[in-house]
Amino acid sequence: MNKQFTSLVSVSVLAAGLIAGCSGLDNSEKVMKQTVQADSNFDNKAYPITRKGEVVDTYFGKDVADPYRWLEDDRSEETGAWVKTQNQVTFSYLDRIPYREQLKERLADLWNYEKVGAPFKEGKYTYFYKNDGLQNQYVVYRMVEGGEPEVFLDPNSFSEDGTTSLAQLSFSKDGSIAAYSISEGGSDWRKIIIIDAETKKVLEAPLVDVKFSGISWFGNKGFYYSSYDKPEGSELSAKTDQHKLYYHELGTPQANDPVIFGATEDEKRRYVAGYVTEDDNYLLISGATSTSGNDLYLKDLTRPNSPLVTILDNFDSDTYVIENQGSKLYLVTNLNAPNKKVVTVDASKPSPDQWQDLIAETDDVLTVSTGAGYFFAEYMLDAISKVYQYDYQGNKVREIALPGPGSASEIDGKKDDKVLYFSFTNYKTPGTIYKLTPDTGKVDVYRESGAKFDSNDYVSKQVFYTSKDGTKVPMMITHKKGLELNGKNPTILYGYGGFNVSLTPYFSVTRAVWMEQGGIYAVANLRGGGEYGKAWHKAGTQLEKQNVFDDFIAAGEYLIDQNYTSSDYLAVNGGSNGGLLVGAVMTQRPDLMKVALPAVGVLDMLRYHTFTAGAGWAYDYGTAEQSEAMFEYLKGYSPVHNVKAGVNYPATLVTTGDHDDRVVPAHSFKFAAELQAKQAGSAPTMIRIETNAGHGAGTPVSKTIEQYADIYAFTLFNMGFSELPK
Repeated sequence: MNKQFTSLVSVSVLAAGLIAGCSGLDNSEKVMKQTVQADSNFDNKAYPITRKGEVVDTYFGKDVADPYRWLEDDRSEETGAWVKTQNQVTFSYLDRIPYREQLKERLADLWNYEKVGAPFKEGKYTYFYKNDGLQNQYVVYRMVEGGEPEVFLDPNSFSEDGTTSLAQLSFSKDGSIAAYSISEGGSDWRKIIIIDAETKKVLEAPLVDVKFSGISWFGNKGFYYSSYDKPEGSELSAKTDQHKLYYHELGTPQANDPVIFGATEDEKRRYVAGYVTEDDNYLLISGATSTSGNDLYLKDLTRPNSPLVTILDNFDSDTYVIENQGSKLYLVTNLNAPNKKVVTVDASKPSPDQWQDLIAETDDVLTVSTGAGYFFAEYMLDAISKVYQYDYQGNKVREIALPGPGSASEIDGKKDDKVLYFSFTNYKTPGTIYKLTPDTGKVDVYRESGAKFDSNDYVSKQVFYTSKDGTKVPMMITHKKGLELNGKNPTILYGYGGFNVSLTPYFSVTRAVWMEQGGIYAVANLRGGGEYGKAWHKAGTQLEKQNVFDDFIAAGEYLIDQNYTSSDYLAVNGGSNGGLLVGAVMTQRPDLMKVALPAVGVLDMLRYHTFTAGAGWAYDYGTAEQSEAMFEYLKGYSPVHNVKAGVNYPATLVTTGDHDDRVVPAHSFKFAAELQAKQAGSAPTMIRIETNAGHGAGTPVSKTIEQYADIYAFTLFNMGFSELPK
C-alpha cells in the first residue's frame, strides 16, 4: 500500500550513488592480458594550477586552513573555468587509452536490450515502463485490456540531451488525473506537472521549487507534496533546513497552497513526508531532523478541520503506518525492536502504550509491504532475501518461493489487486519479473530479462572475513567460473557503510562486462549499513565511524590474502557516503590499492553540514561544532584534511556532477585539488566532472555508458593493461 510513504520517510538518506562495477570486453582467457609497459604515469606538472586562498577556520581554539574554499562557489566564473580546465586535462589523459572506445562499444552492446517493468493499474488503463535498449530515459506506456500499447509519457522528449528525467508519477484515486515530477540536469529540485490522464493535456501551471517530495493524492481533488523555501544564494549548494508539507488543490495557484505541517519553528523539521491512506480516511505525516528517527502524526480526513493527532512525539525510532482497516492502523517500527516489527493500534488512541504486536521482531531485519489484502514480510539473512506472506490477523500464510539466493523487490499493490509482481536478481542473474497470485501462493515468471549474459558461466559466493576488532563481516565475491586465484586478477571492491543502507545482491550491465574479462567484483557489507539492524548501523556512526573504514580495509586484505588479487590489481570504489569511504581508506592506506574511485563523495567532513540538506546527516557523522572530541575525530579522517605531502597515492579518478545538490561537487573539487598539489608519486590523480548531471538518479543512458567506459579504462590502464583480450 504505501511503498511511496516508506521511501519518503527515508528520502533524506544519502543515495548509494553510482553503484560501481567495472567494464571490459568478452574474454576467453582467465586473466586479462597485461603489458607492463603500459604508460599510465602522469607528469604532475601538467595539472592545472589551483589557486590557494587564505581562509582559516577556528574550531575549539585550533586553526584549520581551507585554501580551496573558493571552489565552493558554484556560480563563480573562476570555479567554472577550473572545472573546464580540469576536464580538459582528464579527457586528454583518457584519450590516450587505446581500448577506451572498445569499452564504450561493449557497454552499449550489452546495455542494448529491451527492458520492461511490471504492470500497474490506474483507472481503466494498465501502465508499464519500457526502454527499447539504449533510450536515455524509460518511456511510460499504457493499454486497455485487449488493446495495443500506446505512449503515455516519453521523458526522452523533455530535453534534447536526455538530461531532464521523469522523477515520479502519481495518479488520482480514480486514475483520471496524473501528476508527474521532472528533474532537470540531475538536480533534486523538481517541477510537478498535472495532466488529464485521458487526453494528456496539461491542466494548469507546473508546481515549481519542489524538493524531496512525494505526490500523495486525496481523492481526485488535489495532493500533498513537500518542499523547502527556495534558499538565498545558489539553489545547488545553499543550506535548506526547514521542510514543509503543502496541499495543492487542483485549479488553484501554487502560491495559495496551504502549509499543512512545518510552518512554524515549533514544527521545524529537515525532512517532512505526507501520505494519504488508500481509503482516503487518514493523512499520515512523518517529520525528521536527521536521517534516522522520525515523529509521526495523523489527521482524520473524514472530518473537516480535524486536529493533528500525535502518534509519536520524539525521534527515537523509525516508525510509519503501512496499512489501515477502518480505524485500525498497522505500523512498522524499530521502537524497542532494532530489527523492526509490525504493531496495530486504533487511530483514536494511537500512542505507543496502546500498540499490540502483530508480527514480532526476529533475529533478522524486517521490511514490510502490502497488497491484495496481505502483508509481505521480507527478511534479510546475511543480506539475502526471504519473504513470508501474512494475513491481517498476523497469521503466517506461507513462504514465497524465490528462485535462489539474491534480492527480491517489495511485493506491493492495491488492496483489491488479484495479482502482484516482484523482481528477483543477484550479482550474476539479470533481473526477472515474477507474477504472484497471493490467494494460492503460485509464483510464475512474468518476464525474463533480455540481457545477453549467461549467468551459468559465473559464480557468486558469500564469505565472512574478520575486521580489525574481531567483528565478522560478510562479503559477496562474483567472478567467472574457473578463475585462477593467482593474485593477478583485476578486482573492484565496492562498499558503502552508512545511513542504514543495505547492499543486497543485484545484477548490473557494468559488472557483467567487467566479469566477462575475468575481473572480480566484491561487495562488502560494512558496519554502518542496515544488513543486521540498528546495532549494525550504529556501530558505524559518529565516534564509531572508523569501524567502517577498518571493515573495508580488512575486506581488501582478505582478497589479497586469499590470492584473489594483490595491491597491484585492486581498485576500491564507492559513491556518496561510499565516496567518503574510499577517500578515507585511500588516505589511511594508500598502499592497499592500485586505483581509487570515489564518486560524488562526502569528502570535507568539517563543512558537509553547511550545504543543502547536509545537516540532516549528523546522526551518522556528527558535526565539527558538536564537541571538541567530535571535531578532532572528524578532522582525523576527513579526506580533504588528510591528504599529506610526500605520499604516493594510488591512481585516483574522482567523479562528480556539476548539478549535484545533494553532495555538492565542492567536496570533490577540494579533494582533487589537495591530491594534485601533494601527490608524490607518478600515478594520476584526476577529476571527471559531468555537466548537467546530479547525484546519479535520472542520468541519461548515453552519459552513464560514457562515464563507466572512462572509469574502467582509467582503472585497467593504471593496473598496467595496454590492451584488452582479443
